[in-house]
Amino acid sequence: MRIDLRDVAKGRDGLALPTTSLTYESGRATLARAETEQRPTVLGLIAAGRMRPDTGTVRIDGRSDASAIRRLVALVDAPGVSDPAPDVTVAGVAAEELMFAGIPSGPISVARWLDQLGLSAIARHPVADVDPTDRLRLLTEFAILRDGVEGVVLVSPDRHGGDPVAWWSLARGLADRGFAVLVIAGDASAAAIAADTMLARMQGDEPDEAHEHEVIAEGGLA
Repeated sequence: MRIDLRDVAKGRDGLALPTTSLTYESGRATLARAETEQRPTVLGLIAAGRMRPDTGTVRIDGRSDASAIRRLVALVDAPGVSDPAPDVTVAGVAAEELMFAGIPSGPISVARWLDQLGLSAIARHPVADVDPTDRLRLLTEFAILRDGVEGVVLVSPDRHGGDPVAWWSLARGLADRGFAVLVIAGDASAAAIAADTMLARMQGDEPDEAHEHEVIAEGGLA
């Protein structure tokens, strides 16, 4: 699956989102830079087929089909759109996500799934108090359980703090499992990830081919 955004913009004079182009596809993690409070969510909604841009095109495998994008792509943790309420427990989030996925969502099932993810110890914690990387593991792993999901759009993981390299590693792991992954974050996080990637290459910790799916897309974003 390949999703292409070409010259998309939203709002008067592009205030909500300036002209942007990017691609994300199966087996690749793409990092798009977006600043301000509103732009990451607007870009995420457009990239996940939930909002129509004022200008430009969004295509999946070469065709315009927003409904197909909505079926195939999960929009994860977008502020005010798909993020969990801060006071809901990890177990509560898990139960709701299992229900959306059509999987038994009773206490025994929730406990089993959280144990598989190594998150049992924080089952009763409010999701707002959870370590940023654990939060994203929780939300992404349950999102991909939904029937037919082949891609994930993750919005502003850096707003929770933590190490950008940690959540980028999580995104890369999803891509290595065949999912199309788009992560939308700020300039500081993009710089930190780029620096870590360059250092890893210089030290020879990973072959260059391992970074083929790591694309930092500037795309005209301010």
